[in-house]
Amino acid sequence: MQIFINTYGTYVHVKEDMFEIRLRKDPKEKVKVNHIAAHKISSFIMSKGVALTTDAIALALKNNIDIVVVERDGHPIGRFWHSKLGSTTKIRKRQLEASLNEEGLNWVKVWITTKLENQADYLQDLKKHRKKISGLLTEKQESILEFKEKISGLPATIVNEVADTIRGLEGSAGRQYFEALGKSVPDEFSFQGRSFRPAKDPFNAMLNYTYGILYSRVERALMIAGLDPYVGFLHRDDYNMKSLVFDFIEPYRIYAERCVFTLFSTKKVKKSFFDKIAGGYTLNTEGKPFVVQHFIEYIEQIPIRYKGRNQTRFNALQMDAHAFANELIKA
Repeated sequence: MQIFINTYGTYVHVKEDMFEIRLRKDPKEKVKVNHIAAHKISSFIMSKGVALTTDAIALALKNNIDIVVVERDGHPIGRFWHSKLGSTTKIRKRQLEASLNEEGLNWVKVWITTKLENQADYLQDLKKHRKKISGLLTEKQESILEFKEKISGLPATIVNEVADTIRGLEGSAGRQYFEALGKSVPDEFSFQGRSFRPAKDPFNAMLNYTYGILYSRVERALMIAGLDPYVGFLHRDDYNMKSLVFDFIEPYRIYAERCVFTLFSTKKVKKSFFDKIAGGYTLNTEGKPFVVQHFIEYIEQIPIRYKGRNQTRFNALQMDAHAFANELIKA
């Protein structure tokens, strides 16, 4: 299981070869203590402000438990990871080669067009219960599919030659998609489009936090498959940028979008989940556990039919990461 720790001042250390988590939300309250065996944990996701001992780090590393440190909005900023990545030199060499030739463009097309197909499919689903804006949703859906065809039809070349074109087409499709979602949520939470740091509305604040969780899971899946998260195909290899994570995540963003949209459309989201900040909104200590619980359940517990078997969404993502690594070696 994943352990999410968002409360400032939480203390994590080791006692009798188990993780001891000491939590006190209020100085007047009694400290709450939990003990968890290492073999039950797959990873820790910790917000800034959590105290972690080196003994706890060492126990995590010995048990192949990664520790991810995240910003307040859930975006990962660093991690502790065991030194044995299970990688092979051949996979990483082939990954670098593919990033520099036509093979890289083929993968980029697959990831981006799948993302756009997912967006169009979701708008199709939304039309079933939104007759009043069905025409608008159809218009946006058709526009997204047109952008998808333009990306598919780009000539074979290296990614750098068409990267700006792809980003432009993808961005245009995204504006159509999020405009449609903004018109489909309850009126009190309607929004104009995507916004990042800071999020200009509660929907984007929750979506950004959920994306942050997803980034962490994608990075872990890539590393387990033996891939280098820093060697991307479309996203630039800027210093310390996990370019492949930003590339590979594209088809799976729909997991976060469907989950968050469902929470808003079923009126489970409360205004009290958000704090107003300069220029926008952020999830608070009431909202973060809410979205974490629902999103982790969505990707790790609710099964889907995938490649002839019942899988969780995260298992499907991990399978795709392994398949990608295997295809690189075959080429």
